[in-house]
Amino acid sequence: MDQNQTLPAQGSNTNQQGDQNNQSMESLLANEHIKVDMPQQGEIRKGVVASVTPAQILVSVGAKSEGVISGRELEQLSEEERAMLQVGAEVPVYVTNPEDENGNVVLSLRRAQEQISWENVEKMLEDDRVYDSKIVGFNKGGLIVMVGGLRGFVPSSQISAMRRAQSTGDTPEQRWQKMVGQPITVRIIEVDRERRRLILSERAASTESRQSLKERVIEGLEIGKVYAGRVTSLSDFGAFVNVNGADGLVHLSELSWDRVQHPREVLEVGQDVKVKVINIDREKKRIGLSIRALADDPWKTRVEKFSVGQLVEGVITRLTKFGAFARLEGDIEGLIHISEMADHRIDHPKEVLKEGEVRTLRIVRIEPDQHRIGLSLRKVDSGAYADKDYKRLIEEYGHTSSDDEKPEDKKE
Repeated sequence: MDQNQTLPAQGSNTNQQGDQNNQSMESLLANEHIKVDMPQQGEIRKGVVASVTPAQILVSVGAKSEGVISGRELEQLSEEERAMLQVGAEVPVYVTNPEDENGNVVLSLRRAQEQISWENVEKMLEDDRVYDSKIVGFNKGGLIVMVGGLRGFVPSSQISAMRRAQSTGDTPEQRWQKMVGQPITVRIIEVDRERRRLILSERAASTESRQSLKERVIEGLEIGKVYAGRVTSLSDFGAFVNVNGADGLVHLSELSWDRVQHPREVLEVGQDVKVKVINIDREKKRIGLSIRALADDPWKTRVEKFSVGQLVEGVITRLTKFGAFARLEGDIEGLIHISEMADHRIDHPKEVLKEGEVRTLRIVRIEPDQHRIGLSLRKVDSGAYADKDYKRLIEEYGHTSSDDEKPEDKKE
């Protein structure tokens, strides 16, 4: 070998191999990060108990590290609940904080159980089910009954006649104390999770007579016909209205043509209303009702002033990945699809629009039955609409040369 020939540096192959390994490791970590389903605050997850100590309980919830149950949450657990939390046990948990100052996912068992309980009572209300429980307390207005971990209230007016006959005395203690611990069958008549309000009725829970009555009522109802009814209960998803002795559901979307966040905005328990039967499920014994179907659709009236091809002014109200919404005259909202924003490709509407700004837009589609208006930004100056724009200008501002003459020129 020539002594002047330069030898490769010792360990150069090793360094190259190390660089490749590092790059490979970075790729794996990046992919792993993508696959990790990070918990979100307020989310309920199914977790698996990973370890149990007197100070904390670790629960695996699919994140990069286990979530922790500790502090006051741990102190509030009963001995029976603690005994159930064995390593490997599957438990529902509520994500209180996706990452605290120590980088831990903070979890709650109680809040998960509470959320699940509210979902269960909402389903019981929707399914018109009754519930067997026990009286656990009372107040001056009635009885307290547990329903799936939640405290429900049975007003005195909703207590059965037989039980009320036993309630003698001038004070709540004299009337109700002896009933604590007694079994009771109730029906849920109102659920309001936001206000933590759960109203029950013993009177409405006589199952056999109510079921036979509902079957008879359903047989006599006709889809499309209007009936008089009375609001019996409210929930987050709608209102129940009694028609001829059986309850039907007016879903939140069928209460009004206007946007309604909760039925209490437009209805109250005991109110007399007119309803239209829109569907009947005889197998499940469900009656679908509508109040808004009795009123004219204001959207169709508001949209009559618009036509396809028309130029309009719109206020950009919100941006989404697929487009932007704009509010037109008459409080009508239309959609500018992302493909209608520019002649070139854009990845997000924020590249050409921002919320709150007023833009000239062109109507490209009107779908009255779906309450949809399609708008376009890129077709505002389109030559395809030039003739239509010209005719509209003529209609609005006039076109004859005599119209441009001064008034004194016409006096002859």
